[in-house]
Amino acid sequence: MSVASVEEIRAHFPALSRIHAGERVAYFDGPGGTQVPLVVADAMTEYLFEHNANTAWLYPSSIETDAVIASARGAMADFVGGAPDEIAFGANMTTLTFHIARALGRTFAAGDEIVVTELDHHANVAPWVETARERALKVNVAPMRPHDGTLDLDALAALITPRTRVVAVGAASNALGTITDVARVFALARSAGAITFCDAVHYAPHALVDVRALGCDLLACSAYKFYGPHVGFVWGRRDLLASLDVPRLEPAPDNVPDRLETGTLNHEGIAGAAAAVDFLASLSRDKGTRRERLQATYTQLHSRGRALFARAWKALTSVPGVRLYGPPPDRPRTPTLCFSMESVPSDVVVRHLADRAVFATHGDFYAATVAERLDHARDGLVRAGCACYTTEAEVDRLVEGVRAIANAR
Repeated sequence: MSVASVEEIRAHFPALSRIHAGERVAYFDGPGGTQVPLVVADAMTEYLFEHNANTAWLYPSSIETDAVIASARGAMADFVGGAPDEIAFGANMTTLTFHIARALGRTFAAGDEIVVTELDHHANVAPWVETARERALKVNVAPMRPHDGTLDLDALAALITPRTRVVAVGAASNALGTITDVARVFALARSAGAITFCDAVHYAPHALVDVRALGCDLLACSAYKFYGPHVGFVWGRRDLLASLDVPRLEPAPDNVPDRLETGTLNHEGIAGAAAAVDFLASLSRDKGTRRERLQATYTQLHSRGRALFARAWKALTSVPGVRLYGPPPDRPRTPTLCFSMESVPSDVVVRHLADRAVFATHGDFYAATVAERLDHARDGLVRAGCACYTTEAEVDRLVEGVRAIANAR
């Protein structure tokens, strides 16, 4: 197995040449949105300059637009292990989840139940809570364990009852990096006859999605988390997509998956999302299908990410006043650091890091319940995520920056 080196990967990202405060920027903001390789921007520009049109008409650029969308469905299907006609595009994961939650809610009865978790981004909580409010449903919330940032899976299992209609769980925590055994959760949900919804937004940049292995009915992603533009997509079982009572315009197509796609889509974003998948596949020098090349790429990138995370975790444990959250390096997780500094608010930490050209993020990251359970609802947390372009030297710069803040206290 041969995969491009970090140096070769970095050459694809123009943003990495940015200079701030006299230093080359080290981007650790990937969990909130990764940088974009040139081929993604080129695909979007090519679409806009050479094929820009609306769909379903008989002149060349419209026919070409139909082909771009069809090709992108194929790329996303390979990315998640599904079929092209099981892929629907939308603005982002949040918007798609609200859309699907409302459609499912129309089929539920008062008193039916939905299971969500404390560990999830609120994009996989609020849509279900809102649907419950509208339909007089009951929401059961599975607890996280603050000491290691994992879900209490036994407590979650106890919440699944014969009245459970949906179990919505994220495959990985965008705040803490925790990878959850969603296959186990979804197996329990299926045995109770519940629909399973997986938020894979943070999981997809770090582990190759396999919807069959995960055992979910629906799975949502946003391309800007895996080196693409700001566009979202959802994979769903074909029969389920066909049965969803989605709000739609009467003249709009009612076939799967178009029936989920409200209005005119972001065609250039869809072209860019497909290019991001092809970029990831191209990092493998092995021959094979796109899915096989993605598997090779992800195997190597996962190994590199684990090493980078372990390096950062070990170094930060020796910095006075730093508290790390989430599972340690030897547990299932993404290479996403979450920490706080004693007596230093998270926004102060990231400003000091930015002064050293190290870009990290702060706050609750829309995982507000996580921050609350860790007693940082007011001052927030610091998050630094490794991406395919992160180097050991950048990790060391991050640690040096945190140490400098600690020493200046």
